[in-house]
Amino acid sequence: MSKLTPVSHRIVFKVLKKLGFEKVRQKGGHSVWAHEDGRITVVPIHGKENIGKGLLSKILDDVEIDVDEFNKLR
Repeated sequence: MSKLTPVSHRIVFKVLKKLGFEKVRQKGGHSVWAHEDGRITVVPIHGKENIGKGLLSKILDDVEIDVDEFNKLR
């Protein structure tokens, strides 16, 4: 299994788009992404600050992919 490292929100957005997610709304520093099959996740947008390993792990759980698949889609 690959190691999880902090990434920017732009990388997470790119992966979510490749997986078929669409941004449904954004308020302040949080962007809500949904898939037609019902999966939903929230991605923070805090300037140039990276998304940490813990929150990234939660996002990957929400979208039901593992670290290896995330790294392949980057």
